[in-house]
Amino acid sequence: MSGHSKWSTIKRKKAKTDLERGKVFTKLIREITVAARLGGGDEEANPRLRTAIEAAKAASMPSSNIERAIKKGTGELPGVNYEEMVFEGYGPGGVAIMVEATTDNRNRTVAEVRHIFERHNGNLGENGSVAWMFQQKGLITVPRDSLQEDDLLAAVLDAGAEDIQTEDDAFEITTAVEDLERVKQALKENQIQYTQAELTRVPQSTVKVDGKSAQQLLRLMDELEECDDVQRVFSNFDIEETEIERYYGESA
Repeated sequence: MSGHSKWSTIKRKKAKTDLERGKVFTKLIREITVAARLGGGDEEANPRLRTAIEAAKAASMPSSNIERAIKKGTGELPGVNYEEMVFEGYGPGGVAIMVEATTDNRNRTVAEVRHIFERHNGNLGENGSVAWMFQQKGLITVPRDSLQEDDLLAAVLDAGAEDIQTEDDAFEITTAVEDLERVKQALKENQIQYTQAELTRVPQSTVKVDGKSAQQLLRLMDELEECDDVQRVFSNFDIEETEIERYYGESA
């Protein structure tokens, strides 16, 4: 399965553990702060902020934390000035990897991300080296529960949904970037709950990876996600379920 779909599924299964460690809150607060700084503190006029707030509420973040993060972004409260960075590189097996980060210290983040790549048989590339392999898309995750795919498709097709993938526990709706908000609104109007809505990077093709390279790659992806400055990681890997189960069985 492709890195886009499989990695998002893995992250959903890890979400509870990450939340218990406070990792999710740290990343969400940074995203809210940056979104408010770039687009203002009014979520109705700032789609990125609205999406970040929805994610924070889904993770049960207290409203007071959300409000403080917004005010730090708009300058109403003192706070750290985060900037965004995007890293491009290659992992074991020659797969392409893109890393989105927010940081208050560029030199520290560059050094940490480079070290993680090198420790797991990967390497950073130049700007533009792998970005062309990915398309920016909207991604909405809808719990499967008792919902039928045909009913979901009928609700979102006219709003701009491009594709629906069925995973073990959820449907993943892909949209053009400009249609993400319209599809979210269509779901609300049809009283269909979604657990996550975000911008993602979808690979145009995938690279098959197995054996030792697959295990190294999963370690690399995991460690990048664990880095405090990293917000999101995308890849074009294609790894068999058995390889993934073996890795997480050994890592448990």
